[in-house]
Amino acid sequence: MENGNFMDKKEAKLLINDILKDYREKDYSVLKGLVNSEPDTGEIVGKSGVKYQYEIQVFWDDNVGGNIRAIGNIDNGGWRAFKPISDDFIKDSNNDFIGE
Repeated sequence: MENGNFMDKKEAKLLINDILKDYREKDYSVLKGLVNSEPDTGEIVGKSGVKYQYEIQVFWDDNVGGNIRAIGNIDNGGWRAFKPISDDFIKDSNNDFIGE
C-alpha cells in the first residue's frame, strides 16, 4: 500500500522502542544536557517498506533538576500523525528507571 495509508502498529512500536533504547542507555547526566533541547526527529523505513517519521523529546518529568522523561512518537505521515504510536521512560539521578 502507499505510504500514509497503512501503518503496522506492531512494527511502529518496535521501531520507536528501538530508537528509545539508545536514550535509555544514556547516563542521567547526558540526558540532563538534552532536556528542553530541540526534539530529535528523523525518518526510518520499516521491514514492511513503510516510511515512518519519529520524534524524541527529553524534558523534566515534574521538577527542574529531578527525574527526566524521554518520550518517543512515531507515525507514517498520514492520519496517524494526529495519534502517533508512543513510548516513554523516566530516569532518576541514580540512573534508575521509575515505574518499571
